[in-house]
Amino acid sequence: MAKRKKEVSAGPEDADLGIWHGRSVARRFTSPDGMTVLVGKQAPDNDILTFKLASPRDFWFHVAAESGSHVVVRNPGGLDRLPKETRVFAASLAAGYSKARHGGKVAVHYTRCSEVGKPRGFAAGKVTLRRYESMRATPSRGEESGPEDRVDRDER
Repeated sequence: MAKRKKEVSAGPEDADLGIWHGRSVARRFTSPDGMTVLVGKQAPDNDILTFKLASPRDFWFHVAAESGSHVVVRNPGGLDRLPKETRVFAASLAAGYSKARHGGKVAVHYTRCSEVGKPRGFAAGKVTLRRYESMRATPSRGEESGPEDRVDRDER
């Protein structure tokens, strides 16, 4: 009689908490509009956050031309566009959890998660964007400040 392999559960997944296989892969914030915002902790965690936990309708943010955390705004309601305060908040986190965090206002790209790709062979955390918009944001790590002085927006 063949022995049956015991299946081992790696733990639960909870996309809204940034949990993958029982391990936290993201910091969790709540935007001024009450939306869940997740910030990847390390490059491999960024991949899990973007490609395993996020849904295609969620919004994705990343500082332009620097390394940094992937930021995902959960969008269970399927909004076509994020509220301005949430967009500003997420862009500020993307800038704050990047190597550009000490540089004043920095460019941040944002798009739907469905527009983020990962070609075979790319290093952990590296992605390509099919379409995106850009905005300038003042880096923040979640501390309180008014959104009106944190962003200048320009379309791409």
